[in-house]
Amino acid sequence: MNQALAPVWYLPHGGGPLPLLNDPQHSPLIRFLSELSHSIEHNSKPAALLVISAHWETAEPTLSSAAQPSLFYDYSGFPPASYQLNYPVAGAPELASQIAAKLQQAGFAAALNPDRGLDHGVFVPLMLLRPQADIPLLQLSLLQGLDPKTHIALGEAISFLRAQNVLIIGSGMSFHNMQAFFRDDIVTDTQVADFNQYLIDSLQPELSYQEQATLLTHWQQAPYARLMHPREEHLLPLHVCFGAAKGSPVKVLFNDNVINKTVLAFGW
Repeated sequence: MNQALAPVWYLPHGGGPLPLLNDPQHSPLIRFLSELSHSIEHNSKPAALLVISAHWETAEPTLSSAAQPSLFYDYSGFPPASYQLNYPVAGAPELASQIAAKLQQAGFAAALNPDRGLDHGVFVPLMLLRPQADIPLLQLSLLQGLDPKTHIALGEAISFLRAQNVLIIGSGMSFHNMQAFFRDDIVTDTQVADFNQYLIDSLQPELSYQEQATLLTHWQQAPYARLMHPREEHLLPLHVCFGAAKGSPVKVLFNDNVINKTVLAFGW
């Protein structure tokens, strides 16, 4: 890896707060993210963390800009303890303003939001990745309409952050079919594996950046695409990560086809 550039990660956050409640089905993910925490300072401690979560969609790219962000418990029906979780991390309002200006230069009508808390797509993986809560953290929304090409462009517009030692994290899932989470007769492990392989094959180094972008833009051509993602909000953080990485080589850090556990790292 170029020592001057921070990596970019695409990782799953699991089901609601379950990874933080030690749910047995999430054990492999819990273990992986906890172990990955030791690598977060792979080259140096990041200056900040920017997370693109599947759980925030806006008409224009919007950045959380609170100095001390709260948590947004955007789930229901879980034990009381899951509504008392705390992650006392600092925000990065100055960085949020800088990113918004760069997005505006790239043609996006960017906005700042000082009120919205960090949703579970942010605080669940970060409580496992960085329990110390000692790295400033901010969130960037997805765009309504869920256009893959636009999300790649969004990633390209924030690629400058890598040179500022900002770790960009896309928090979604490579497989997200809510019905299938509660039934075992809808999706097979083989189908999940075939779809995941399309994603991995789309990022192989023998392909040009434009060829990779085309394959990701047309992800619906992948095997079982709409079965994996009836709605693609959990996939599109990958497109933002891809754009932010701008052709940096990708590694598959973890791949468990038994629900939603593909982890990709660009430029690492």
